Amino acid sequence: MNLTELENSCRDCKRCELHRYKTNTVFGEGPADAKLMFVGEAPGEQEDLSGIPFVGRAGKLFDKYLFAVDIDRSDVYIANMLKCRPPKNRDPLPGEQNVCIGWLREQVKIIRPRLIVCLGRISAMRMIKPDIMVTREHGVWFTKGAFEMCAVYHPSLLLRDPRKREDMLMDMKSVKAKLDEVTASENE
Repeated sequence: MNLTELENSCRDCKRCELHRYKTNTVFGEGPADAKLMFVGEAPGEQEDLSGIPFVGRAGKLFDKYLFAVDIDRSDVYIANMLKCRPPKNRDPLPGEQNVCIGWLREQVKIIRPRLIVCLGRISAMRMIKPDIMVTREHGVWFTKGAFEMCAVYHPSLLLRDPRKREDMLMDMKSVKAKLDEVTASENE
């Protein structure tokens, strides 16, 4: 199965109640051979309206960080754990995560990124370790199977707490350095 086929299947998903409230499925965006994948928790209002991840206020801030560290958004794959927006942007419920995580796992299998960066605690708790404390472990790299993973602050948190923006910049510089390292080793 390729990404297009997987996305088409995902659009028809009715495994949980969230499909009733969505405008669009927000499957993900980016190249099928991306070395770097960012994973958030769930689409927000603007993402639901457009069908594209991270395009609202938090997404625009995220784009500024990508630009600041010279990572081209078109070179990375961006997805969320949930593919449908929870009502009122509430946190994804455990049952919703359990139902939807299979779509993300299939995306990861197809893309086979070398690096996965979790945007925020919810995706980090699900993908890296259940007891991760993003406030203490942001930017720390973990090896999970064939992947190197880290968690950074979710851009929406940075809108509410600008004091964490400098930490995010340092973490994104670390992501860029790791990406450069991976790219160089593949080109040897």
